[in-house]
Amino acid sequence: MAFLELTKIRKSFGALTVVEDFSVRIEKGEFISFLGPSGCGKTTVLRMIAGFETPTSGTLTIAGKDQRPLKPNQRNIGMVFQAYALFPNMTVHDNVAFGLKVAGAPKNEIDGRVKEMLGLIKLDHLAGRYPYQMSGGQQQRVALARALAVKPQVLLLDEPLSALDAKIRVSLREEIRAIQQKLGITTVFVTHDQEEALSISDRIVVMNAGRADQIGTPFEIYNTPATRFVASFVGTLNMIEGSVVDPDANRIKIGDQDITLKQSVTAFKPGDKVSLALRPEAGSLAESAKGDASLAGEVMSVHFLGSVIRTRMNVAGNTVSFDMFNNPHHRPPAVGERVTLRFQSSDLLLLP
Repeated sequence: MAFLELTKIRKSFGALTVVEDFSVRIEKGEFISFLGPSGCGKTTVLRMIAGFETPTSGTLTIAGKDQRPLKPNQRNIGMVFQAYALFPNMTVHDNVAFGLKVAGAPKNEIDGRVKEMLGLIKLDHLAGRYPYQMSGGQQQRVALARALAVKPQVLLLDEPLSALDAKIRVSLREEIRAIQQKLGITTVFVTHDQEEALSISDRIVVMNAGRADQIGTPFEIYNTPATRFVASFVGTLNMIEGSVVDPDANRIKIGDQDITLKQSVTAFKPGDKVSLALRPEAGSLAESAKGDASLAGEVMSVHFLGSVIRTRMNVAGNTVSFDMFNNPHHRPPAVGERVTLRFQSSDLLLLP
């Protein structure tokens, strides 16, 4: 049995169903992210784990114990919110100590635990400060220390980095992951930022319209998307329309260009339209590039992004983007130039 398990969870507010048939099994010590656009139900699922919302139907267990009858304060859960939610009239020390005081822990135990937590987040020198005297990143680290101080079974993080600037977000997410691994705490992280989810998760649950479209490792989610939604939401993706030429030989046509796929197309008939996906980093313009497939087209635009140059080309009415590393000794293609993109046919995915 998994440590944290949600089975066929459904949540409705009146006639509106926001979570439907949601199931996930999370192992002890695992870091799992709920990833999806706004309104997909990810925060609602998190709030049901915390006890702030009650499932309309389905089961929710932690270490085999049914959590549905328990109030939030009866569940051994730590939660970090997007807006920090620190007490403005309390010092850093007192904010971190709050949950321990409510639990009735003795003062010497509280002081020792607070010191340990502030050392963990490297803010022990700021114990006497108030929240308004600290940066956003420092405040969020204090919120994390407060959640961890009570030694929760499960740590819940509700978009904790979205209010911070880009550089702070990157460093803080790495800190969160390092602390989680050090403590071995089961963690659920809610985000709409795919880079965050891909960089720090053991597994990702991609949510769409209240359901889990796919659950897998970052490698699986990015490289083998199970649905059209996952393919388009996670990472940058070229969506290419083609038609089947010979199902038995897995041959398809994009405009007037033939390609033999690695995936089977025997479920289709000749002439059937198919949707294909190709990542921008999969191709190369180099004549020496290894690849058993190619697409020719006209360059539409060239965007210099520093270390990477992103080029868009028109292939039979499809806009195909591809990335190449910036090399000062090789000029990028010019707008209007005819180029050939070479890639492995296994990188061209047939979407369901």
